[in-house]
Amino acid sequence: MDYLGKGIRKLGFGLMRLPMIDGDVDIEQTKQMVDLFMEKGFTYFDTAYGYIGGKSEEAAKTAIVDRYPRESFQLATKLPAWAGPKTAKEAQDMFWTSLKRTGAGYFDFYLLHNLGAHRTKAFDDYGIWDFALERKKEGLIKHLGFSMHAAADRLDEILAAHPEMEFVQLQINYSDWESSTVQSRKCYETARKYNKPVIIMEPVKGGALAKLPESASNILREANPGVSAASWAIRFGASLDGVITVLSGMSTIDQMRDNISFMENFQPLDEDERSVIEHVREALAGIPQIPCTDCKYCEKGCPKNVAIPGTFTVMNDYLIYRNLERAKGSYHWETLVRTKASECIACGRCEAVCPQNISIIDELGKASAVLES
Repeated sequence: MDYLGKGIRKLGFGLMRLPMIDGDVDIEQTKQMVDLFMEKGFTYFDTAYGYIGGKSEEAAKTAIVDRYPRESFQLATKLPAWAGPKTAKEAQDMFWTSLKRTGAGYFDFYLLHNLGAHRTKAFDDYGIWDFALERKKEGLIKHLGFSMHAAADRLDEILAAHPEMEFVQLQINYSDWESSTVQSRKCYETARKYNKPVIIMEPVKGGALAKLPESASNILREANPGVSAASWAIRFGASLDGVITVLSGMSTIDQMRDNISFMENFQPLDEDERSVIEHVREALAGIPQIPCTDCKYCEKGCPKNVAIPGTFTVMNDYLIYRNLERAKGSYHWETLVRTKASECIACGRCEAVCPQNISIIDELGKASAVLES
């Protein structure tokens, strides 16, 4: 039976977090990682126009395209129409720039990058949907899809409006499976409702699930002391139906070796292992957090347009995983359209309408101290 992604193994190499030396990609270590990946039969590589300021696409050319027969691997990249272009031509030229940087000749998988919220409008305004379809007709794109970090209802709207999209790339991991904000399960189920295969990104939640709090990591160690925490997270994603591959943003040869150790002869999670992951999820949920449900009542009357629920989502992630670099990166995205926590003028309108009775002003102050320092 033929289906999109048949023959592609369940581990993909994400080229967003490549090893670096003095601000440049460590190309020799990257080559070693690529060689080991290909030697073990893995063939899917994922980059994007903006990764490492374009250096990721250039590294793909040097480490992969220039060294292996073109038909021996799949290369995916992405076009972020919302990231700076002022005209349709500037947005569409991103495609040609990616093609030149990679030297790939064509892209096996091409994605409209990070749809959702205000970003989707740029793809509409600049005619990127039709532009990409034209490139597909020319053979420069083999398969066309999109990535997004938005709620399931927005995913549903886009899939309904654009049935020509062949696949979706979604943030799916066991920690966010029942999240009210990330909505991994709901997004996955929405994609499957439309019979769209899924490429999984952030299976290890930006590395957070590789370095769990002690209460959670102990559960995994007791269940199987011989495997890494990351292995549980990647196998969780790879065990889902309709998944083309699971992307791992590997930064070292040791991470590559670890991932290959359990994905070379991949075995889906069994029922006992699923139960272990459920216990881990419960342990993570038991860590004290800001009880925000993302209802957004607080945002509607905020005179300073503060990103209140978004800030609390970032802070909850920090409270669980204590990864400040990741938290600050997420906070940057949450405050691109809305303002930072420090802009709060303590008017109290948000607290008057909060169904959870959160001390929003105090919590924003704490968030500002952590995330804006």
